[in-house]
Amino acid sequence: MTIFTNFLRSLLLTIIFSFVVPMFLVGGGFLFLSLIGNIPGLQDLTEAIATEIMDFLATFGSGTPLRGLFVISLTFSFVGALFDMFVYYRYQILRIDP
Repeated sequence: MTIFTNFLRSLLLTIIFSFVVPMFLVGGGFLFLSLIGNIPGLQDLTEAIATEIMDFLATFGSGTPLRGLFVISLTFSFVGALFDMFVYYRYQILRIDP
């Protein structure tokens, strides 16, 4: 029973971290762009990059960048869960074989 609870805890943590990481990356990117935008002469460049990122996210979110970010985060979370289950399965197989 303890192996199953360890698996569930690992799976839950993987799902949460895999969901949060894309949000932090996009948020960090926008923070970085806003800081770089304070440098004279780079305002137009950072504005163009931010607009392209918003358009990219809107593509996945049916026109809404926030929904696109959630779709990407959910996809990362799903893939992270699949990877964690695969690792758990491989661990069980390799642990049994001498």
